[in-house]
Amino acid sequence: MEIIGKVIQVLPLQEGTSARTGQPWAIKTFIIETLENYPRKVAIEIFGSQRIQDNPCDVDQVVTVSYDLESREFNGRWYTSVRAWRVQQGAVQAAPLAPQGGAAPAPQPQIPGAVPAAQPAAPAAAVTQTFDEAASAGMDDNTDLPF
Repeated sequence: MEIIGKVIQVLPLQEGTSARTGQPWAIKTFIIETLENYPRKVAIEIFGSQRIQDNPCDVDQVVTVSYDLESREFNGRWYTSVRAWRVQQGAVQAAPLAPQGGAAPAPQPQIPGAVPAAQPAAPAAAVTQTFDEAASAGMDDNTDLPF
């Protein structure tokens, strides 16, 4: 998944040593504000010293962040993290869905038992006949309905 936003804050680097493995760890957290009509603030973590070095980000930069969501349970409560695995400078556009040159997109795989999505119906033909025209076209005198 990707999100585009402006970095509004970079928190201090957190470092430590794993109690289980004895390996050092590092987490850098930064906050971005999305570039939408109703902007949202998202706290994003980069885990690991090498990833932190490879993906620098500074305040007031517009970045495109590739991330994974991860939830875990601790003492009956659930916590969710947004973990970045790539931070690119600027607003990077997603690749087009269909190849250039007018080629048709690849067919989507079918899931057994799934109901296919409904196709939009063709617009109904416009009714051009007025009530008076319908009445003169053979409407029965005993009813006031045009059908």
